[in-house]
Amino acid sequence: MTLETLALQGHPGVRTSMAASITARIKEVRSNFIKECFSDFQQMEHRMESVANVHGIEFINDSRSTNINSTWYTLESMSKPVIWIAGGKDSSIDYSQLKSLLKAKIKSIIFLGMDSSRLISSMSDLDIPVTDASTMEEAVELAYVAGSMGDVVLLSPGCASFDLFRDYEERGNAFKKAVKQL
Repeated sequence: MTLETLALQGHPGVRTSMAASITARIKEVRSNFIKECFSDFQQMEHRMESVANVHGIEFINDSRSTNINSTWYTLESMSKPVIWIAGGKDSSIDYSQLKSLLKAKIKSIIFLGMDSSRLISSMSDLDIPVTDASTMEEAVELAYVAGSMGDVVLLSPGCASFDLFRDYEERGNAFKKAVKQL
C-alpha cells in the first residue's frame, strides 16, 4: 500500500497508520482488510480536517489541537506555506518550543483570544507578520487576505478555547462557518 492511498495524511497520520497496521498484522489480520480500512478511514472532525479550498487557499480545521505537542505535529506535517491561526485561553503556554518550526513553515500568524498580547510579544523576534483578531470571523478574513494561491490557512491553536468558545468543537465549527462565508 502506498502512502498516497492512506486516508490519514501527514506525518501523524502515517505514523498512526503504520503502528496500527503492525499491530493488526501481529494479530494476524488479513492484509487486504488492513488496506481497505486504511484507504477509506473517515477523518476525525476538528483534527486536520480539510474545510474548503477558496481561490487556491486551503483551509484546515485543527481545533482539537489544544496543546503545543499536538500543534507541533500538525505544523510539522505541513508542506505548503502556512497562515497559522493560534491562541486561546493562555495557560502560560510556551510557544518558544515551536520557534524553529515556525521559522520554517509559517508565512503569517494570527492570534485569536483574550490573552494574545503576551503571545504576540513572544513572537516578535521571528520576523514573521503577527496579527491579533478578536473574533473567528476576523481571524479567517485576515488569514484569507494574508494568503495566496498554494497556501494553507491552519487553525491549530495550541491552547484551550474557553476564553471565546465553550470548547474546541464550538471553536472549530465557528472556523468552518467563517470559511464558508468567504
